[in-house]
Amino acid sequence: QVQLVESGGGLVQAGGSLRLSCATSGSIFSVNSMGWYRQAPGKQRDLVAFITTGGSTIYAPSVKGRFTISRDNAKNTVYLQMNSLKPEDTAVYYCAAGRAAPPGRYWGQGTQVTVSP
Repeated sequence: QVQLVESGGGLVQAGGSLRLSCATSGSIFSVNSMGWYRQAPGKQRDLVAFITTGGSTIYAPSVKGRFTISRDNAKNTVYLQMNSLKPEDTAVYYCAAGRAAPPGRYWGQGTQVTVSP
């Protein structure tokens, strides 16, 4: 089993920045990719970005150029730097990890990000 704990969500004005963190513990040897998804009220959960063990990254078109995913393998932590935030970025953000890419085997509890106009 792998445990994921997110932090860093909050309320920010449009144009602002936030950084989300996701710390992992447990059977991390089974994790090849980690990423972030988000789910707005009444909508499905969508992939935001993910990163593989080798450092390859994939972004959703809606966040490319504004968000940056990175990982610190020594700390078993993945980050999502979110810049130029827009109200439409408002959602619960979930960290995910797994052997496959994109990840989806293990999930965090979610952290709320709210962007005000």
